[in-house]
Amino acid sequence: MTDTRFIQFFDGGCPPEHDLLGGKCASLVTMTAAGMPVPPGFAVTTAHYDAVVHRSGMSDAIAAELSGLDHHDVAAVDAASERIRDLIRSREVPADLRQQVLDAYDALQSRFLEEVPVAVRSSATAEDLPDASFAGQQDTYLWVRGRDAVLEAIRSCWASLYTSRAITYRLKNGIPDEGLSMAVAVQKMVNSRSSGVAMTLDPSTGDRSKIIVDASYGVGEMVVSGQVTPDNVVLDKVMLCVVSETVGDKHAELVPDRAAGRLVEREVDAERRGRRCLTDEELTAVATLAKRAEKHYGCPQDVEWAFDADLPPGQDLLLLQARPETVHSAVAPRSAPEPAASPSGFSLSSITSSLIGGPAKP
Repeated sequence: MTDTRFIQFFDGGCPPEHDLLGGKCASLVTMTAAGMPVPPGFAVTTAHYDAVVHRSGMSDAIAAELSGLDHHDVAAVDAASERIRDLIRSREVPADLRQQVLDAYDALQSRFLEEVPVAVRSSATAEDLPDASFAGQQDTYLWVRGRDAVLEAIRSCWASLYTSRAITYRLKNGIPDEGLSMAVAVQKMVNSRSSGVAMTLDPSTGDRSKIIVDASYGVGEMVVSGQVTPDNVVLDKVMLCVVSETVGDKHAELVPDRAAGRLVEREVDAERRGRRCLTDEELTAVATLAKRAEKHYGCPQDVEWAFDADLPPGQDLLLLQARPETVHSAVAPRSAPEPAASPSGFSLSSITSSLIGGPAKP
């Protein structure tokens, strides 16, 4: 039986406790409870991570490695990071805690007629806070298949809490390592035909009357990481009409190689590069979804989204993540007041887990 201290399904009805779920998983639980189209999955909680660290005897060793580090001493940070990550990846996980994860993975897979790949995503307690955007500091593993591969990906997410980049970020921003923990999301992998980010204000000016959409082909990590130049579209938040747009180069896309069971980078042909990757209807859907997230959370949002090629039109837009915009959202708007809900009449269908990733078991 699943212990909710250690494993929580996004649709399991548990409260979105940030300290237990980390920023990303807490957001996924909240959005699922609000009826937003979130791919199904579960969180391996911070309590699970803490139990692994303490019961396997890693706590003192990690604390000793971090003691006295100076973020200016790059070599020392790199060396400590490597030793800590090797320790986390190699130390045996207690059998009962390992079984909790395997049982949850099997329960997730039982929702589908055949095994589906999953994304394994870090969810640290210091990320996605209103005053400290920590996005991208820990790891995500995509298109993961099989029980053993999922277990290894989870351990790698735990280890990424101590990359040189993450350690340096905490040192520079005064985030203490004491009490720091890591949850991990295990979530049905979205087969993205197009994806990207949407911000419910203009990040360059703080103008809250606009929605900014960056979009490209394939899986969105290439947009988030800056590996491709996406389409950039500015929409009016009330009317949802296009104010301006720039068609990006979009020279490459990450797509699944089903035979190899992994994602591969593929060149985008000239014709597809030269046109916007979203239709007007799809842009409206993305903007409407972003507004929904902003209304739910009560502040400007930075939203990750994708159109899933496995789902029918009208039910294929999925919300992958929503986090507070951290640069301008604490500042009162200088232009128009916050606009009211869109009069467009567009509404998203509620997507159940039986639709996500293909036909579910009857």
